[in-house]
Amino acid sequence: MAAFSPQALAEFQLILGRYPTKRAATLPTLHLAQREFGWISPEVMAYVAGLLELPPIKVYEVVTFYTMFHQKPVGRHVIEACATLPCALNGAEALLEHVEKRIGIRAGETTKDGRFTLKKAECMAACGGGPCLQVNGDYHEGMTPEKFDRLVAELA
Repeated sequence: MAAFSPQALAEFQLILGRYPTKRAATLPTLHLAQREFGWISPEVMAYVAGLLELPPIKVYEVVTFYTMFHQKPVGRHVIEACATLPCALNGAEALLEHVEKRIGIRAGETTKDGRFTLKKAECMAACGGGPCLQVNGDYHEGMTPEKFDRLVAELA
């Protein structure tokens, strides 16, 4: 059964203190859960629902709506490639093909060694700097195949 560590439970209590209702703390609690467990499994959703005194379906709705929540195990480095029109007009499709070849997986997959997960993402609100990637939550605008290769080398 999923349960927060004492440290995460203390952080959860601090989160609750910032919101007028437990339900209002859903997003930050899910972020905490993802940091704690690595991904949001059905068991973790049920645990969070219990903490927030919500029906489990309410937590499921949030997890499945927002793409930043991982619904299956992910690699150590999560690469998200923007797939919307502004980035596409600046070469995002060719960049994604390069990324897939470079790390040996397609979007939606994780490398066998658990090092990388590649995901397509909707707008990252960096339209002026496309194509854009996020790696472990950090933005990388104006990404090129060469810049990506350097980034992967740094992650090694």
